[in-house]
Amino acid sequence: MSASSPDRAPLERTPLYDKHVAAGARMVPFAGYEMPVQYPHGILKEHLWTREKAGLFDVSHMGQAYLVSADKNHETVAAFLEQLVPAALTELKPGQQRYTQLLNDDGGIIDDLMVTRSEEEVRRGVLLLVVNAARKDVDFARIAALAETTKSIRLVPNRHYALLALQGPMAADVLSAIAPEAADMDFMSARRLDLKGISAHVSRSGYTGEDGYEISVLSNDVVRLWDLLLGDARVAPIGLGARDSLRLEAGLCLYGHDIDETTSPVEAGLTWSIQKRRREQGGFPGAARIQRELSDRTTRRRVGIRPDGRAPAREGTEILSSAGVAIGVITSGGFGPSADGPIAMGYVPPDHATPGTPVQLVVRGKAMPARIAPLPFVAHRFHRGTS
Repeated sequence: MSASSPDRAPLERTPLYDKHVAAGARMVPFAGYEMPVQYPHGILKEHLWTREKAGLFDVSHMGQAYLVSADKNHETVAAFLEQLVPAALTELKPGQQRYTQLLNDDGGIIDDLMVTRSEEEVRRGVLLLVVNAARKDVDFARIAALAETTKSIRLVPNRHYALLALQGPMAADVLSAIAPEAADMDFMSARRLDLKGISAHVSRSGYTGEDGYEISVLSNDVVRLWDLLLGDARVAPIGLGARDSLRLEAGLCLYGHDIDETTSPVEAGLTWSIQKRRREQGGFPGAARIQRELSDRTTRRRVGIRPDGRAPAREGTEILSSAGVAIGVITSGGFGPSADGPIAMGYVPPDHATPGTPVQLVVRGKAMPARIAPLPFVAHRFHRGTS
């Protein structure tokens, strides 16, 4: 069905749409937007370029918003958001970012998101939220509904902002050539930077497993910043295809595939994102389920899977035990260029989750041998600092 079909709302475009088309990108529907899935060099070369140099991604389709407290107090706004997510947010220091999940009353994941405490004095009592494109309306409605009951908290969507991701081992050198302070940032930190006259909110984070940055700027400035970054020979534009293979190799969840409203953070292997205070005290939706799973273990676990041979197993592929009994399903799968072979993730019972456990994957009606593998498939290279 085309984007102009009367049965479907027209697709939106990011401010960089014309740049993508001019660069020869193949545009596809994604989360309600026309997005570049690949450029002329193709997904394989884009993937490897990001692993070796610096890839530039347009992620302006993501949802951005400010959560603001009337009293300009961090404790107030953080305690409010802790009613909806399991992360400890009141402890966030200025300029610190944290990954968490918006949960339903059953402990299922409505969405995963990034939460950042601004380091700027002018934005005291403000949290910056970045959520998934396909879920932003749902997320913002849930947060805003609770905010309305407080009379002191309000959600302000940043509809006039764009978002870029600069990822790869050369990303720090590229960005610090424009703003030297970028080199001093550690993983999951954020600050306001001047990028050759463009005011940007920059976090040292990303979803490829590589070192890099996510850069939020006004939509009116993003074309100039895109051109500025691509003016460096170490930087190339990268599409959604390589973004997906990079995050799969890094063992990172994709909402709607590896996690959804039936999945708890514990099942998904995201326990690390729930700090000790929240595990013990609860106080968030589905806390009873999550505390029970932490104590008694879950009935299923997200695992890595390595198919034997070269044929990839795609999402929806059935997972069988070595005895041929159905035990789960693949949630993400494909070819890992840096892993040099097919890779996948899926859910299996705990007694089949140990790395090295043999399993079978039903590909084109035939059971193919595979084994459970540790995650990530390719080691993370986030910049942790020297301290």
